[in-house]
Amino acid sequence: MTTAVTEGIKVSVKTEYQSDYSSPLQAHYVFTYRITIENASDYTVHLLRRHWVIYDSIGTVRETGGEGVVGQQPVLEPGEVHEYVSGCNLHSSMGKMVGTYLIERIIDGKQLQIAIPEFTMVVPFKLN
Repeated sequence: MTTAVTEGIKVSVKTEYQSDYSSPLQAHYVFTYRITIENASDYTVHLLRRHWVIYDSIGTVRETGGEGVVGQQPVLEPGEVHEYVSGCNLHSSMGKMVGTYLIERIIDGKQLQIAIPEFTMVVPFKLN
């Protein structure tokens, strides 16, 4: 698990290879990632947007983003946690992702870029 803290917002990521949905012979590798967002700040925050940069080991780089996370724009009070699972497909057996969330502090409307820590996605047999 990898973790980053920005402005009191802690973001942790854990990945898992999905062999049942992958097809290595067709260069199709599917991974899921579980994100835990913990508001350790003193302020209520609203997650507005996400931005991702996705790299695979054959040199492909792509960017994606949009409103919220998996169809939600959670509001987190101090001490609250939001968790979700999403996925990514790669054309190689190894890759990585890194990104940011745009959040807004409810008290003053200030918008902040929150780091999503870089994390790797590796097919388990590559680790042997």
